[in-house]
Amino acid sequence: MINNVILIGRLVRTPELRETENKNKVTNITVAVPRSFKNPNGEYESDFIDCTLWAGLAETATTFCKKGDLIALKGRLQTTTLEKENVPKMNVINFIVEKLSFLSSKEKTIE
Repeated sequence: MINNVILIGRLVRTPELRETENKNKVTNITVAVPRSFKNPNGEYESDFIDCTLWAGLAETATTFCKKGDLIALKGRLQTTTLEKENVPKMNVINFIVEKLSFLSSKEKTIE
């Protein structure tokens, strides 16, 4: 069985490194991925996909990536069940990044 996902898109915000209670390094990023078709108004829409990077990948992303950078991500989908009081159980799908590739930085404007 295969659980493999590849995304190419632009970072919505600059990644920030944080640590869990167990001292694991992690960062959560959102990548804007344009759709390959136009909506009824003739415009291309984008999907905003939340991703999680752990350990060395988290450190690399926070060191070298910034808002607007074009990146490629390879990873897997992981489901988590959330249980809260007075709320029905809810399954959440997380994209866990296993490989990060830098494609380009957002162009700088010269004034």
